Amino acid sequence: GQAVLRRAESIASGAAADGLPVPAARDGLGEALARLLMLSKRCPFPDVREKSEAILSGVQELGIRIPRPLGHGPSRFIPEKETIQVGKEDAAMHTLFAESFATLGRLDNVTLVMVFHPQYLESFLKTQHYLLQMDGPLPLHYRHYIGIMAAARHQCSYLVNLHVNDFLHVGGDPKWLNGLENAPQKLQNLGELNKMLAHRPWLITKEHIEQLLKTEENSWSLAELIHAVVLLTHYHSLASFTFGCGISPEIDCEGGHTFRPPSVSNYCICDITNGYHGVDEIHASPTGSIPVSSTESVCEVEALMEKMKQLQECRDEEEASQEEMATRFEREKRESMFVCSSEDEESAATRDVSRHFEDTSYGYKDFSRHGMHVPTFRVQDYSWEDHGYSLVNRLYPDVGQLLDEKFHIAYNLTYNTMAMHKDVDTSMLRRAIWNYIHCMFGIRYDDYDYGEINQLLDRSFKVYIKTVVCTPEKTTKRMYDSFWRQFEHSEKVHVNLLLVEARMQAELLYALRAITRYMT
Repeated sequence: GQAVLRRAESIASGAAADGLPVPAARDGLGEALARLLMLSKRCPFPDVREKSEAILSGVQELGIRIPRPLGHGPSRFIPEKETIQVGKEDAAMHTLFAESFATLGRLDNVTLVMVFHPQYLESFLKTQHYLLQMDGPLPLHYRHYIGIMAAARHQCSYLVNLHVNDFLHVGGDPKWLNGLENAPQKLQNLGELNKMLAHRPWLITKEHIEQLLKTEENSWSLAELIHAVVLLTHYHSLASFTFGCGISPEIDCEGGHTFRPPSVSNYCICDITNGYHGVDEIHASPTGSIPVSSTESVCEVEALMEKMKQLQECRDEEEASQEEMATRFEREKRESMFVCSSEDEESAATRDVSRHFEDTSYGYKDFSRHGMHVPTFRVQDYSWEDHGYSLVNRLYPDVGQLLDEKFHIAYNLTYNTMAMHKDVDTSMLRRAIWNYIHCMFGIRYDDYDYGEINQLLDRSFKVYIKTVVCTPEKTTKRMYDSFWRQFEHSEKVHVNLLLVEARMQAELLYALRAITRYMT
């Protein structure tokens, strides 16, 4: 900080000696000031926040413009006053914040939204730390580069920017960032698997695995491949969370701050280029931009609870036959193909992100498009609990355990509340969300009645789920606002945790099954 202040004094005195106006931040000073701005707003340690603020004030007194944050809080979808404010957290959350800051070097916006659910956040941070920083088959710079490749598949500039910085910090070659073709052939070979995992994991076969493991000069070991697969699925699903919760750019990253003064209307063209697409998205009312009467919303909650009660009674009275259960699954899988938003449109990847992957036109496609049939993946034949977990743990020790814990926390997490209601058993609803996501990937549980999904998940909710899971880059604030309109933001974040973990497990199941088939 003191070095920044001395550099600012040098620039200011040099400009004065030349009889010139004091320039805007230059020569790397802007980057340092943005970092200080982040620390002054987001550091969990009060003394660091105060010192950062003091240095920024000192720079400003020299006549040098300091940056200001763009956006309003960690999420574009959640009003800042409804998120947990740094410096106002309780003791348990402060410990989490401090650990996150020590691990990541920042308190990032993902953490500030996930902290609605501290138990999950603790498991998430522990897993991510292990994947990126602890002993493992892959070198550190490979791990961050694979994170960039995975996030870029969904045009997630938020995650790409973070990992570009981390990649360089651990000694990665800057030339690799000019495009995937500049990275080693071994990483380029991973591009096909990255593409299929992100968009059409059901197409992965043991032949794809064999190509990676048996390429003579640039082959992957089984342990390296498991590490890479877990990283790819982690960042595909984290991209879903980033878009699904409207995560804002980090204050010290591109799009998170500006040196321009506020415009009169508090809205200018620079906001558009940084992802703020309309005044209503910036100045959203606390209840969201979808006008709806409170009575109507309350009725939605009551109706959902009544359906849950009726379904429970039906379960107790009769059980459908295996044939009927299979029919209902196929019907739901078929219907999920036709769930799409009226806002659905092709979005072109920006060059800045697309250079990190090949075949930019390759995206999510429903199962039976163009007459293509994909066999149903039966969990009874290959499951995470009985097969995937042990394979991961054998080849990448402890990671199977960490993932298993994270899956279980997300699946079982409950506060027994629904909007304004307390003491509610939400297990039926959570299972419907999880199984609907797996159904979209062709994964079937023989013991589940898929008829329950249509009873519990309305169209606007299905649109949101499918968009966040399959094409997260197309998620809008309107989609977020339009489902579960009377529910708390913490409950909508909870939904996103289910989407993240169900998606990650679905991708892993297809990849691990292909690896198992190759090994046998």
